[in-house]
Formats: sequence, C-alpha cells, structure tokens
Amino acid sequence: MTAIDQVAAAPIASTEQRAPSRAWRKLKANKGALVGLAIIGFFAILALIAPLLPLSDPNATSWSTIRKAPSAAHWLGTDDIGRDILSRMIWGAQASLMAGVFSVAIAVLVGVPFGLISGYFGGWIDMIISRITEAFLAMPFLITAIALAAFLGPSLSNAMIAIGLSAMPIFVRLTRGQVLAVKTEEYIEGARSIGLRHFSIITRYILPNVFAPILVQATLTIATAIIAEASLSFLGLGQQPPAPSWGSMLNVAKNFLSQAPWMAMWPGMAIFLVVIGFNLLGDGLRDALDPREA
Repeated sequence: MTAIDQVAAAPIASTEQRAPSRAWRKLKANKGALVGLAIIGFFAILALIAPLLPLSDPNATSWSTIRKAPSAAHWLGTDDIGRDILSRMIWGAQASLMAGVFSVAIAVLVGVPFGLISGYFGGWIDMIISRITEAFLAMPFLITAIALAAFLGPSLSNAMIAIGLSAMPIFVRLTRGQVLAVKTEEYIEGARSIGLRHFSIITRYILPNVFAPILVQATLTIATAIIAEASLSFLGLGQQPPAPSWGSMLNVAKNFLSQAPWMAMWPGMAIFLVVIGFNLLGDGLRDALDPREA
C-alpha cells in the first residue's frame, strides 16, 4: 500500500476502530432501543423454537371447541373451526417475521447497488435511475405491493417479493444521497488519484461510510414490511390457508368480532408489539450511529 493509499484508508480504519464500541455504548444507554430489542428477540425466539414447543397442531380442527374463550386448555382461545390460537400465533410469527426480514433484504440487495451506481457515476445513468425511482415513489407503497402481489399470485414468497420491490426505491434514493455526500471527500479523491478501480473505491471507501443510515432505514422498513405482509394476507394475497400468519388470522377474525373478540385481539397485539419493537430499535440505532451525537 502506498503512502497515498494509507492516507485514503485512514479515515475508514479509524472509524472502524472507534465506531462499533461507541455505537454499542450509546445503544445500551438507550432504554427504548433495549425494549425494542427485547420485544423483537422474544418473538424471534418463539418463532425459532416453535417446532420444539409442546404445541398442538396449528391446523388441527375441533368442532367441539369452536370459538372457545381463553381457558386452561387453550390459553388464547380457539378460532372459528376450533384451532388453538396460541399455536397459530407462535407458528404465524415465523411467516410474519420472515416476510419482514426477507422483504427488506430484497429491497436492500436490489436498491443499494442502484443507489451506489447512480450517486457515484452521475450523468445519464443517474438521470435514468433517478427518474425510475421517482416514478415508483410517486405511487403509494402499499398500493404498489398489492398490485405486484396480485400480478405474481397469492403466496407468501410472492408477497415478500412484492413488498421488497415496493420498498426498493426508498433504498435507492437514500443510498444515492449518501453517496453524493461522501464521494467528494478528500480520501475518495486520494483513492482516485492513485488509480484505484471504481469498484474498489465503491466497495472499500464509499459503501462502509454509507452503511449506517442504510442499516437504520432497513430496521425501520422491516416494521413497515410486517404491516404490509399482514395487509396482503388479510386480503388473501399473502400466506395462504390453512398455514397461519397474523394477517390471515385477522382476516378470519373480522367476521367474529362480536362473538369472539380474542380471535382478532391476539394477532393484532402481536403485530402492534413487533412494529413498535422495530421502530424503537431503529430510532435507537439512528441515535447510536449518528457521528454528530456525543
């Protein structure tokens, strides 16, 4: 490594050494972020250990226990065809959390590269990508997701693709803006002056410096994706019966709000708590990763 290259890499190296410990200290000091992390961890652990728990079959029906209120036999009650709601809630957590995480993963993997290319190269490439992004952003997120899910067909995997593609423009615009701010820094100019390839500059110097806001946005978008998946399942475009998901459980429960309110209460509360958890964690990460905050 030449002297110039060492100078160019110095900001990254020093940042990598100091930022993780400082960010972790700030995150631990944020009680809201810790509460959000605890909520997310609780539901994630339940989803992961669902096969190990002594639960009844979430799809097993019982005509003798239709719409039974919570009791010792069925802690959260039963639904319209006698299925145990607790079992369906825990198994449904897998679908809802997986939809949120994988949808955002699709959005990040597709949107961030386009944002990097658009912001770094500029010119006609930037113009084309920006105009397409603005066209997508002009349409409401949920409407776009519903349209794509209806086009792809009703299933959980198609719902995740639809939600991911609908959220992708957010990451294109965010990444482009961050790249425009970073690419004028002196260490980027130093990397160019020693003849580094564009790919090396983007991956070694630009991407690490725009990663923090992308991570924060991804955390917040997971909450939006979970709501979107519940909405698509509610409309019959997501997880298909009899497989459980919180959205499909609400779809069934809407017909029995007066006779069996617990059918809607538990999945609705679960969605509320998980969304609150991701929002709290996202806010905490934003404060912890902000270099302007002491």
